[in-house]
Amino acid sequence: MSIKRLSLLAAASAAALLAACGTMQPTTPMFSQDGLPDAVKVPAGNRVAMETVGVGDITYECRDKANAPGQTEWVFVGPNAALNDRSGRQVGKYYGPPATWEAMDGSKLTATQLAVAPAGAGNLPYQLVKANPAMGSGAMTGVTHIQRVALKGGVAPASVCSPANKGAKEIVKYQADYIFWKAV
Repeated sequence: MSIKRLSLLAAASAAALLAACGTMQPTTPMFSQDGLPDAVKVPAGNRVAMETVGVGDITYECRDKANAPGQTEWVFVGPNAALNDRSGRQVGKYYGPPATWEAMDGSKLTATQLAVAPAGAGNLPYQLVKANPAMGSGAMTGVTHIQRVALKGGVAPASVCSPANKGAKEIVKYQADYIFWKAV
């Protein structure tokens, strides 16, 4: 083989290799359930479809304690959070009541709580919910479960809730990852 032909063959091989590398997607590790309490793990037969970071507020209201006349407590009213992808771009929102996850494409769903588990002092608990069928067509279509993990804050206010301030509302900041799962 001539030097010219070898050079052309080497150049063609290099170009093919570079083209193949250019089409490869970077491998981003998917969320792992390792280390989560068993109660909030998604059952086998599901895969991660979307990972989001919820950043927002939770509203609490000072109300009468159920079945305890004359006593009051802070009661969870509802969330209001932006759902961002891992790069920080908003891809949806989370609000309620009822607790609703809505993608920017307009598809949305509600869910039924299956389990919670402690996530550390000062943090909301881990949560696993079973998704109801999505309304609209889009990112939420086919979601089977949602996990709330990686929690920061969100617990009821530390301020006094008494009969004197019954009806008062307080907003608490929080952050949590919401992991959306679909059947395999």
